[in-house]
Amino acid sequence: MATTNEALLDDLLRLAAAAAVTPLVEPDLHGLRRNWQTCSLVVIGRDLAEPLARLQPAHRPGVVVVGSARDGDELYRCAFDVGADVVCRLPDDESLLAGKLADALDGVNRKAVTLAFVGGCGGAGATTLAAAVAVLGNRRGFRTMLIDGDPLGGGIELALGIERDPGDRWPKLLNASGRVSAAALRSALPSVDGLAVLSWDQSDVTVLPPDTMSSVIGAAQRSNDLVVLDLPRRADPTVEEGFIRANATLLVVPCDVRSVAAAKRLSGPLRSVAGDLRVVARSTRPALSPADVSTHLSLPLATKLGLDRTLPTAMDQGHFTPGPRSPLTRAATTLLNLFDLANPAAA
Repeated sequence: MATTNEALLDDLLRLAAAAAVTPLVEPDLHGLRRNWQTCSLVVIGRDLAEPLARLQPAHRPGVVVVGSARDGDELYRCAFDVGADVVCRLPDDESLLAGKLADALDGVNRKAVTLAFVGGCGGAGATTLAAAVAVLGNRRGFRTMLIDGDPLGGGIELALGIERDPGDRWPKLLNASGRVSAAALRSALPSVDGLAVLSWDQSDVTVLPPDTMSSVIGAAQRSNDLVVLDLPRRADPTVEEGFIRANATLLVVPCDVRSVAAAKRLSGPLRSVAGDLRVVARSTRPALSPADVSTHLSLPLATKLGLDRTLPTAMDQGHFTPGPRSPLTRAATTLLNLFDLANPAAA
């Protein structure tokens, strides 16, 4: 932050404190130029923007010029001359500036690939596949968060063996709305080998406000490379937030007639909220083919999921470690590669 205007600086510091940001403050043009290229965000008062523009600084992203409503069009000319991305007139644009400050803290350039998983029928295996994708993504070096959006599910934490680990669960976040700090969210959650997990505790809380779901997913997307959502088979505004925010929704469907019929009923409402809906066909005996499942549902086939008879026992014991050649790992690998998550450099 750079300004010689003490009143403006007081306002800037107040907004920074609200966003949990501790800024570097430069009171003159010399200090501003010294740090011009090194800070993630530069906030300049109009008083220094004009002399800085005359020096023709190197172009860089993340520049905000701040003034007041009294500055008129001259404020925009100053901003243009220094190559600013944003112009803020205080106090009217306080929320805009606070958001830019929070972005700088969270690393706004990070935008996670977000995959939602939902079962086409009860017991389809969507939770298991979601966990496998998250675990494999984390092993590949992607910063990953697994979010359990189903309060009545079996509990992803139990499968991962972290149900007794310290950290926040959904009930602690019930009042979250607006902008949630991405860094604070990730640091507050339990994790396993670096994989952050948001799930449920043993309380009676089973309902989340839509704003909470939206704010938490938004924060997760700003602090991760991969966000995996395990969502329930119901249509309500809270669950819809997950489908809306996902890059793709994977509908996991066992390859039998009754399961496909159940999935058909669910796929209609899903199409209205999920921008990219695909099917994962899970093998059963006797079975339809994965191609049959895709055709009956009129959905593209993302991958097929084979049978793994050893996994249920391992999950009951809290040892979710599918082997490298297991059907679950093969399906998770296909999905990560499908969404350009073969290696961290591609994220």
